[in-house]
Amino acid sequence: VQLVESGGGLVQAGGSLRLSCAAFGSTPMGWYRQVPGKQRELVAVLPSGRGSTDYAYSVKGRFTISRDNAKNTMYLQMNSLQPEDTAMYYCNGRTAGGTTIWGRGTQVTVSS
Repeated sequence: VQLVESGGGLVQAGGSLRLSCAAFGSTPMGWYRQVPGKQRELVAVLPSGRGSTDYAYSVKGRFTISRDNAKNTMYLQMNSLQPEDTAMYYCNGRTAGGTTIWGRGTQVTVSS
């Protein structure tokens, strides 16, 4: 049971990245990010059942969350990236038993 993130990297301001979260034995539910010294914050969620997609105000209109159920993989398309988007991005998911799990994260760095 795990979540494996990929797709992070270094990009210039205004650029784009697409993060992927491959889920094994779980269902990916959302993306969060964290910078050193600060709390982890919600970026976007995509419930598997009831509920609607939701985004942090700071990323609305720039980021898009999606999921490929056949591949059990969740994505985060990030456009118009800004230096303030620099963070470690984590995938969050849930096991069949209802346990919340986290991936190890993928670093996104946006240069000005």
